[in-house]
Amino acid sequence: MKEEIKLTDRLQEYFGFDRFKGQQEEVIKSVLEGNDTFVLMPTGGGKSLCYQLPALLMEGTAIVISPLIALMKNQVDSIRSFGTEDGIAHFLNSSLTKAAAQKVKDDVIAGKTKLLYVAPESLTKEENIEFLKNVKISFYAIDEAHCISEWGHDFRPEYRRIRPIVTEIGKAPIIALTATATAKVQHDIQKTLGMLDAKVFKASFNRPNLYYEVRPKVKPEAQIIRFIKENEGKSGIIYCLSRKKVEELAETLQVNNIKALPYHAGMDSATRSANQDKFLMEEVDVIVATIAFGMGIDKPDVRFVIHYDIPKSLEGYYQETGRAGRDGGEGKCITFYSYKDIQKLEKFMQGKPVAEQEIGRQLLLDTASYADTAICRRIILLNYFGEQLTEPCGNCDNCLNPKEKVEAKDEIVRALKVIQEVKEKYKAEHICDILTGNKTAAVKSFKHYELETFASGTDHSPRFWNAVFRQSIVAGFLNKDIENYGLLKITPKGHEFMAHPVDFMLVRNHNYDEMEEEASAAPSSGSSGDPELFSMLKELRKKISKKLNLPPFVIFQDPSLADMSLQYPITLDELKFIQGVGEGKAKRYGKEFVELIKAYVEENEIERPQDMVVRTIANKSKMKVSIIQSIDRKLPLDDIAESKGIDMKELISEIEGIVNSGTKINIDYYLDEILDEDHQNEIFEYFREAEDDSIESALEELGEDEYSEEDIRLMRIKFLSELGN
Repeated sequence: MKEEIKLTDRLQEYFGFDRFKGQQEEVIKSVLEGNDTFVLMPTGGGKSLCYQLPALLMEGTAIVISPLIALMKNQVDSIRSFGTEDGIAHFLNSSLTKAAAQKVKDDVIAGKTKLLYVAPESLTKEENIEFLKNVKISFYAIDEAHCISEWGHDFRPEYRRIRPIVTEIGKAPIIALTATATAKVQHDIQKTLGMLDAKVFKASFNRPNLYYEVRPKVKPEAQIIRFIKENEGKSGIIYCLSRKKVEELAETLQVNNIKALPYHAGMDSATRSANQDKFLMEEVDVIVATIAFGMGIDKPDVRFVIHYDIPKSLEGYYQETGRAGRDGGEGKCITFYSYKDIQKLEKFMQGKPVAEQEIGRQLLLDTASYADTAICRRIILLNYFGEQLTEPCGNCDNCLNPKEKVEAKDEIVRALKVIQEVKEKYKAEHICDILTGNKTAAVKSFKHYELETFASGTDHSPRFWNAVFRQSIVAGFLNKDIENYGLLKITPKGHEFMAHPVDFMLVRNHNYDEMEEEASAAPSSGSSGDPELFSMLKELRKKISKKLNLPPFVIFQDPSLADMSLQYPITLDELKFIQGVGEGKAKRYGKEFVELIKAYVEENEIERPQDMVVRTIANKSKMKVSIIQSIDRKLPLDDIAESKGIDMKELISEIEGIVNSGTKINIDYYLDEILDEDHQNEIFEYFREAEDDSIESALEELGEDEYSEEDIRLMRIKFLSELGN
């Protein structure tokens, strides 16, 4: 009892808290007793305190190994703010000058320093190893320990070298801490650090205040802007996978009057730190970042975390979403998902070592399963981390909008039979191919088309069967053997189900692909906006086209009018942000259109949905600028395509985009090479009389034997550039 009083007294004295959180006290006691200790505590659970307090209480210096320089600086500043002596905590890394590094070493040798933060790269330097051999070390703390495991979401090879170096410097207890680890990652960490006998402390992964939602990735920018405007003044983080997307999205938010800044590893460190500080000091509401942002960011009131791209692993996803609502208040976690993104990520893995590819694919598959699922998202997440949640959470999109359920007893039995027939030696993908009768190379080489169960599931799609596997894992009928690249194994419960099947309601997947296809195919007609205004705009276009003797589509195409009838732009500046308009067209044809819209808005007392006007940033793509410059220099188009690493079709699409946004371009030099004057005139005159600018209609009218699609598209570029811009 005496020790308990002493520990809480010390907690109050050093950190100003009157009680411990969760398992902090037990962890601290374990460290004070000299045990190797493994701590798995979700973001916001108070991991840092588990090594900071014992370091202050024990004799000697605790060596804290941490992966990020910015993170070390934050931690050191925070500890110094609790003490009176600056020397109590230091960091040793590549950012220090020689003199500053010497000052750190002097303080450590003098016994002033209780916590010394070291990057794993600095730890491996010979001079630092020699220096640390002369230091009395109380214990080693390894923060973000998941970096040790290839199965972790942030693997760093230098973390693998920690154990041999620790042994060389001198033995002392080890405490390893992480916010996310599956059973596989935990075992890997303990094995690599030589601490299989460690005392293990695991906190629950359940964060009831976080709301999880996955949305189809259809016009994500517009959805994000609307969401932020509905949550004005709240702090949020948006994660993107590429630096380019971070820059673009931050700029798009800024032009839509949202206080947002970018953050990624490619920026210079001063700008990065300044942007981070502005976020912490609430000078900006939103940070758009790659996963380089957020480790150790202790901002308790982040109200939303949006994933613009699906993350590469569920550990990464969990840790990033965990940055929302750390104060126990509202935290919305919204992810945009498109199956195409998964395929893109799989492509990036090509060229990596086979084992790494397999691991990466497995982690991706788990993420896709989470995004695709229609069962309670929290159940799936907790199940992934080895924790059972018996009741649906009531705080995720799937709980709040339940999906249709179908009886699937028979299907589960069929799936289990295939797995049994191939002796539990294959992954879900292969089992799915057998069920659906798909004769892939693997199915052929193992002669699995001869199996009794081959093509026994052709009445369902591969996506349906993947849902069967996923929900069978959650129900405990199947196990995914992670040790062996995710082979499906039948559990005793699964064998029991095969012998005595009972009713099983399977949740129908929401098919994101269908939603995406519908959204991209949806015609932008006037029906999506104000039908009365749309027909007035069409009338005006007709009048102007007659006056200028131009086909209506040269002035503005239908999707542009539909967008105007939705957004109600009343100035030329607003008009240029309308789909397919751009600055050139707005100046040339816009005046009468915005006047008509303004009069209509005033007359009908319309409240304009200004949050709907998603302003886009002027396309400063290097590719486009370079194409314009190459055409100005009259380079052959096929040479331009080759130099850009794209095919001719893609190049023509790029040029169409340039012309549609109002830039004039002259490709006569190239057209004269491929089409004689008569043919050019014939196509040009066709477009002058045409109802619309459809390539299919033009080919039909002019004859596919006479012209290719490429000829027509290039002539349409000339036509629109000359008459429209």
